[in-house]
Amino acid sequence: MGVAGCGKSAVGESLAAALGAAFVEGDRLHPPENVARMASGEPLTDELRAGWLDAIGGRIAAAIADGQSVVAACSALKRGYRARLLGFCPELRFVYLEIDAETARRRVGSRKGHFMPASLVDSQFATLEAPTADEPALTVDGTGPISDIVAGVLDELRTKTS
Repeated sequence: MGVAGCGKSAVGESLAAALGAAFVEGDRLHPPENVARMASGEPLTDELRAGWLDAIGGRIAAAIADGQSVVAACSALKRGYRARLLGFCPELRFVYLEIDAETARRRVGSRKGHFMPASLVDSQFATLEAPTADEPALTVDGTGPISDIVAGVLDELRTKTS
């Protein structure tokens, strides 16, 4: 989880591969209306995110019901969004990829073929409620190499399940 450009997809795909887990790309579950709004530079409201979060939560729950491990990439910017996802899977754990606004703008601005414009990065930071100690979340530096981030997350997961 985290703002646009923090590395959710890249880290999520690598983490899923390392765990032998299914991967859910949250961006692919946005309805066309949400994609069009973001592409035109309009940030999403809580109401517009609700169905999207439910689609992600549903995919997570379905994978678990099928006996699969699953990793999902989703911004989950607010505590309430994370609580909504936890409603689908109470044992869900979040990995918050923390980055600064300048890095996010640079990364989003250099992406090719993605609907999210760099002009929306500031709105992502304005919406962001970083996870607090009472949430099931691990905060990691999202600016490091993907392999290092994944190794750190795997170490943390092993520690918590031992």
